[in-house]
Amino acid sequence: MDINLYGAVPDSIVDGPGLRYAVFVQGCSHACPGCHNPESQPREGGTLTTTDAVLADIRANGLVHDVTLSGGEPFEQAAACAHLARQLKEEGYGVWAYTGYLYEDLVRLAEHEVAVRELLDNVDVLVDGPFVQARKSLSLKWCGSSNQRLIDVAATRAAGRVVTWEPPSFVPQKPPSW
Repeated sequence: MDINLYGAVPDSIVDGPGLRYAVFVQGCSHACPGCHNPESQPREGGTLTTTDAVLADIRANGLVHDVTLSGGEPFEQAAACAHLARQLKEEGYGVWAYTGYLYEDLVRLAEHEVAVRELLDNVDVLVDGPFVQARKSLSLKWCGSSNQRLIDVAATRAAGRVVTWEPPSFVPQKPPSW
């Protein structure tokens, strides 16, 4: 399946927790002022490739176990991104997606758009909402502005309300042999 990419970062540490592979799609109708990837907004441009080629590059990496779909706007290439995300999930990768849409709007859209539903079905964490320059904060983890949410998609569906994702806490323990 074809996908139009703005680019990729095979070793990102800023597009979600840990070392991850970040896929940036080309094209975004939100055109948020102050976007960190303004070159990815026009539909024209980018590099047309296949989801199989992207998946092969991710597999070849060997260091990453998580992938982030960003852009551009992944939900404006929902069929291709859903295909990629589904394959990644089947192989055990964690999948995050950034979107300028609100989760609630995507859920309504998913009622009529199979590809949107399939993409949501294969995303672990959705970072939703447009970037708002007046609410920009460099102190936020994995968000650009304070209106954006990190949504735990599975927990949200189970609860029937938006549940924000929290990073797992890690508390070092003294080994019993000490």
